[in-house]
Amino acid sequence: MTITEQAQLVAAFQKEVRFDEELKTTFLSYWVEKEYDKHDWICEAGQTEPYFYYVLDGVQVLYFLDNKGDKVVLGFSYQGDYSGSYESFLYQKPSPLFVESLLPSRMLAISYDNYHHLFELSHDFERWARKFSEGILFGRLQREIEIVNLTASERYLNFMRRCPDVLHQIPQKYLASYLNMKPETYSRLRRSVRY
Repeated sequence: MTITEQAQLVAAFQKEVRFDEELKTTFLSYWVEKEYDKHDWICEAGQTEPYFYYVLDGVQVLYFLDNKGDKVVLGFSYQGDYSGSYESFLYQKPSPLFVESLLPSRMLAISYDNYHHLFELSHDFERWARKFSEGILFGRLQREIEIVNLTASERYLNFMRRCPDVLHQIPQKYLASYLNMKPETYSRLRRSVRY
């Protein structure tokens, strides 16, 4: 992990956590770098997620398989995001989701034990974890509201506003699934709707 990457990781937590040099050194020592090739599984459904990740490079997709065996995309993570099957990691239970690397990915990973040890180091980490969990819950709620209330083109435009940089990195079939539309609809919208 480079000095720049260390600074990025600390900055990702710094809004909630007050770091002194000793805490920062211990915090950074808990993370290890992991690399994944394109289409590697980071976590497979049925496997217990051993790590919580911070993404340095690449794009990952979270999905499950429906009763027909089709991928239903729940979300993406990319540079500067957190990644992994968070529910499986927190409860140390088999994941209902697949986490796949869509592009070659480099991530920093912290183990379950070290993650929980952070809370012993500083109560600020508990505040960070609460805010992070609230963000996940709010994001899922917003997504459900969008899927029910917005038209396909409105969902597409909202995603373009939120994530313009990743639109061209993610295969269309994954974006169509995430936006709850058929690939043909996504392709038509991509040609006709301008942001």
